[in-house]
Amino acid sequence: MDEKYVAMDVHKASVVIGVRNAAGKMISRATVETKAQTLKDYVRGLSGTIHLTFEEGTQSAWLYDLLRPLVAECIVCDPRRNKLLEDGNKSDEIDVDKLSELLYLGRLRPVYHGNHGTRALKELAHNYEALVKDQTRVKNRLKAIFRGRGISYEGEEIYDCQQTEPWLAKLSERGVRERARQLYQQLDQLAGWVATARRQMLAESRRHQAKKILQLIPTLGEISVAELIATVDTRIVFAASGNSGLTAAWRWCVTPALTIILSRVSCDDERRPDRRAA
Repeated sequence: MDEKYVAMDVHKASVVIGVRNAAGKMISRATVETKAQTLKDYVRGLSGTIHLTFEEGTQSAWLYDLLRPLVAECIVCDPRRNKLLEDGNKSDEIDVDKLSELLYLGRLRPVYHGNHGTRALKELAHNYEALVKDQTRVKNRLKAIFRGRGISYEGEEIYDCQQTEPWLAKLSERGVRERARQLYQQLDQLAGWVATARRQMLAESRRHQAKKILQLIPTLGEISVAELIATVDTRIVFAASGNSGLTAAWRWCVTPALTIILSRVSCDDERRPDRRAA
């Protein structure tokens, strides 16, 4: 059978490629630009059944989505598990030779890359979480300015971007006052971005059947459900047999999921009306 074992060493501007045949012999090497069409053309130019690998990194998700439809097998491998690459001399050509050898021998440890069904929700959830963190960071800086000068406040009243002038007037130092003014401007801008990111994430989560089921859990609001779907992804990652597999699945899924849920439950509860009062 005409099989090819292809390894790629991916960089920002270029990709070094090594190819082995069905006998494990190195038959070609090439260096191409890190451009979508160039990489697709190269892979399409290879005959036979293609087995492809590259290491997990900044561009691995993009490269996986780009090349997976063109090959029989695509393995995104864990670089920390590739001990063979750490031995001997180091160069891009040597690395692809060793990586293609590991692929040929079946000794690579794959990194799960999910499916296309949740990719959009993952990105939107990541965007929302990043903006919320930025918003919290700006609030903490504002709070530190006022607390450091003995200016008291109640609750979150100092974060009201519609009432900034009275608070700025309490800062006697011109430099500090201008710094606080710019923080208020950042906070005002971030508030709009967070609201938009939240709407986009929730709209995308409604495309998933799991949302209706998860919302039956009393403590989960819409935001928690959306982030839970984005985090857990699919049961395929739990494909293991026996109790050890279930234990591994529990550790992998529940820990990050509960971290997200518990950080959001209090916020969701504040927004959710009290059913007992109805």
